[in-house]
Amino acid sequence: MKAMILAGGLGSRLSEETSVRPKPMVEIGGHPILWHIMKIYSSFGINDFVICLGYKGYLIKEYFSHYLLHTSDVTIDLKNNQIDFHASRSEPWRVTLVDTGAETETGGRIKRALPFVQDDDAFCLTYGDGVADIDIAKLISFHRSHGKLATVTGVRPPGRFGSLELEDSVVKGFNEKPLGDGGWINGGFFVLDPRIARLIAGDSTTWERQPLEQLAQSGELRVFRHEGFWRSMDTLRERNLLEALWKENNPPWRMWT
Repeated sequence: MKAMILAGGLGSRLSEETSVRPKPMVEIGGHPILWHIMKIYSSFGINDFVICLGYKGYLIKEYFSHYLLHTSDVTIDLKNNQIDFHASRSEPWRVTLVDTGAETETGGRIKRALPFVQDDDAFCLTYGDGVADIDIAKLISFHRSHGKLATVTGVRPPGRFGSLELEDSVVKGFNEKPLGDGGWINGGFFVLDPRIARLIAGDSTTWERQPLEQLAQSGELRVFRHEGFWRSMDTLRERNLLEALWKENNPPWRMWT
């Protein structure tokens, strides 16, 4: 199975970082968050990726075109213009980089990249800015079990603010990172049948609106509930939180060794 990753958005709410690079290239622990997402899939044996590029997509192309050089010991023979690679630490990834347009909406990006997955019975899809300790194997198994066109992962995000534990007017404690209001939201990490193409009109289609709404109305959308860790990186505060978790040497989403 292939995994498609939406990596073309502007990321305006993280402008401190995205003024010079696309959001998926913002680093956590010295690696782009895109790398972390790919490592999550790779830990479940998915190593074939289709990445939808847009804003500053050339930087993602340059990252992967030099990946082997950056993850290997090398001998560079300047006289003969030759590079010998030694002890490569590269992942076994096959990466297809698709220019889906600078202004294209999420649905349009999916449609432009569908030719690279159209011969498969299903493919994974996620956003280029969120990590989770999700069991991809169980997600795929769940999708195959119900036989519908689409599966979305439902998550319950943490609340933005801490909450007080009260007994009458006495403060008994403080929950630093409580869950939100208990509702489930779209956490990305979809599994889709390529036939969803017929629901996407063109570049101006937003995946989260008409296509997902039509899938829900027709009974073709199921939810895989993920109770574990999930975070998106929309702001500098959230980026710094993920960085702090990485520095603790056991970030919840690192399921690889």
